[in-house]
Amino acid sequence: MAVSRTLRRLLGVRNLEEQQCRMALEAAVSELRHIEHAIGFAVAQKRHGRRLVLASTVSGDAVDRLAGLEEAEVGERRRRTLASRRMQAEAETDALRQVFLERRVERRQAETLIEEAMARDAIEGDRRAQQGQDDWYGAQLFREAMAAKRRGEDDAASQIGGDQ
Repeated sequence: MAVSRTLRRLLGVRNLEEQQCRMALEAAVSELRHIEHAIGFAVAQKRHGRRLVLASTVSGDAVDRLAGLEEAEVGERRRRTLASRRMQAEAETDALRQVFLERRVERRQAETLIEEAMARDAIEGDRRAQQGQDDWYGAQLFREAMAAKRRGEDDAASQIGGDQ
């Protein structure tokens, strides 16, 4: 019994599903990295605002102080917003990773089924080949025995015929 087309088709479907899940996971990981970089920029913006405030205390420039306070506040708001989004993206990435791993297991199970079917086919083919050789050898022995029996009958008939 050869590996069925259905099993091969199932393996193809499982491969496609795994690839789609991999691409979705890669996109989610990329999104997560993008958010983390944006958080880094927001923290840098907040830090820059604080430096402006500190510099304005030395220079006494009120405009720099206000600009620094505003920049620090904007940086903090962006960081909080992005931190919230990062938590969502992490949850989404974890869920996609779980689905991807499930699809990988399903694909491997289909591969295992096909490999087992191929192994059974190989064993069955070897068994049939051995059975064919055994049958041929048995038939050869039978022919030799029948030939020997005929020779024995012919010899006996010739002895009977020769004695008269």
